[in-house]
Amino acid sequence: MDIGTLLGILLGFGLIIGAIFMGGSVGGFVDIPSLAIVGGGTIAVTFVMFPMKTVIGSIKVGMKAFFAKPPDSSEMIKQLAQLADVARKQGLVELEKSNPSDPFLKKGVILVSGGTEENMVRSILENDIAYMKKRHIKNQGVFKGMGAMAPAFGMIGTLIGLVQMLQNLSDPSSIGPAMAVALLTTFYGAVMANVLFLPMAKKLEERSEEESLYLEIIMEGVVSILNGEHPRLIKEKLEAFVEPTLREGGD
Repeated sequence: MDIGTLLGILLGFGLIIGAIFMGGSVGGFVDIPSLAIVGGGTIAVTFVMFPMKTVIGSIKVGMKAFFAKPPDSSEMIKQLAQLADVARKQGLVELEKSNPSDPFLKKGVILVSGGTEENMVRSILENDIAYMKKRHIKNQGVFKGMGAMAPAFGMIGTLIGLVQMLQNLSDPSSIGPAMAVALLTTFYGAVMANVLFLPMAKKLEERSEEESLYLEIIMEGVVSILNGEHPRLIKEKLEAFVEPTLREGGD
């Protein structure tokens, strides 16, 4: 589990709630109609902007921000070096017996052991990476869209509140409370966008970059094996993709 994501969200909401308690009663910041306008409106427009399947799927993808484990690039580089050693000593055909657990690596091994040309291997694997990025961008777009719409519906709620307030100017005592309720929708929209939706979209973007880099390491390793490069050379070349502190034996 990614403790940083959970901690960040809890800390963000905690600081806001703590500031509210320090300044007075939290009850004044709770308004059901305002929550309905911002929350319900944001969800409704999200279904307008994106296909239902994409919106529902984004909920599952959103869990990656909390539970996805970063891929172990160092371990994969070690595995690729071992496969390269097998290929050099026993031939590319022997790679079929390795049966790697990673599906992307398995596809690459099948292509290489089957005698596929380098250009075709690279093209197939690059297409897989490109389509993976497109799927991720689509899911990130759902959270970015919600982050854009939440403040917009906050403003809509504020305008509704202001209209209702102006219709009751004959009662000066109601102006203050009505103005407070009107501003709450803007408050809700800003909090939802900047504490939840936009940070989630950014975290998913980071997860996508990590996965893309991981797949690129595999692709370069597979192509290097196909070209018959020495395992040690492959290992050193692929370690350039990894931060020094994450490399095997790195400081």
